[in-house]
Amino acid sequence: MTIKDIFTPVEPNLKEFNSVFKELMKSNVPLLDLIITYMTSKKGKQVRPSVILLVAGMVGQINKRTYIGASMIEILHNATLIHDDVVDEAFTRRGLATINSKWNNKIAVLIGDFLLSKGLLAAMDNNEVGFLNATSTATRRMSEGELLQIQKSKEFNMDEETYFKIISEKTAALFNASCEIGGLSANATAEQVENLKNYGEYVGLAFQIKDDILDYDSKSIIIGKPVGNDLKEKKITLPLIYSLKQIPKKDAKEMIKILKNKKLNKKHIGNIISFVKEQKGTEYAAEVAYSFSQKAIDCLADFKDSEYKQSLINFAKFVVERDN
Repeated sequence: MTIKDIFTPVEPNLKEFNSVFKELMKSNVPLLDLIITYMTSKKGKQVRPSVILLVAGMVGQINKRTYIGASMIEILHNATLIHDDVVDEAFTRRGLATINSKWNNKIAVLIGDFLLSKGLLAAMDNNEVGFLNATSTATRRMSEGELLQIQKSKEFNMDEETYFKIISEKTAALFNASCEIGGLSANATAEQVENLKNYGEYVGLAFQIKDDILDYDSKSIIIGKPVGNDLKEKKITLPLIYSLKQIPKKDAKEMIKILKNKKLNKKHIGNIISFVKEQKGTEYAAEVAYSFSQKAIDCLADFKDSEYKQSLINFAKFVVERDN
């Protein structure tokens, strides 16, 4: 089952979503409009807006509030990607030159800031205080997670507890907010909103762990980055964390020493990947990801059966079964 198959129930709604999204992104500044048109010329998978639409459909009914909420999340998501590209000095995303490489860092940062303000104004203009709270909380969490990862990457002392904290803040936060907004837009009860937020949190955790596994397992370009890219960036993720715990501390320190090497090359990365596979690090990480996926599905137990609910169940399964 592909991601497109999973989102089939809301495929007709995505057209309306894209219309609202583009309207909210409009500007009177020609350069801004030019860059935004460029940025949106190649759509991503629109995972988060689709999840919001599915949640609203499962809870009650997809409506104007749903489209506004989905647009806010997509605007926030794009803003964070632009800022990430500046921080990571990335040259391409989704097959296109990044804004920072096509224009410059200053313009990219300002575009990201513009998008963030647009998202906040969309909430205020439509009197959606709940949406504003959800997106503001997600933004804070993502910033804290990114800073914590930078700190720990420099210290090379990552443990599982810290790793889960980072991926919860960096990735799960936005899925959490998406599901909350989807529920709020369809007038979900407080209990339902809590279950939806938990679903989003668990799906986000499973999603990120699978991404980290793919960095060791895939033999092709994935998510716009080559295999071993996390290691090149000195990121210690769950497969390696687990593997290092399986060997004597002295040997683990030697492995970390290799990772610290400023001249880390393909041979070093290949050796680390082989080590992780020998210690069954990716297998362990896969088990953890599957457990989060199942927890996400359990959060939907009290919602009535529908094609929307089934798609959300399938999505929770898909995030850990995908190979790209």
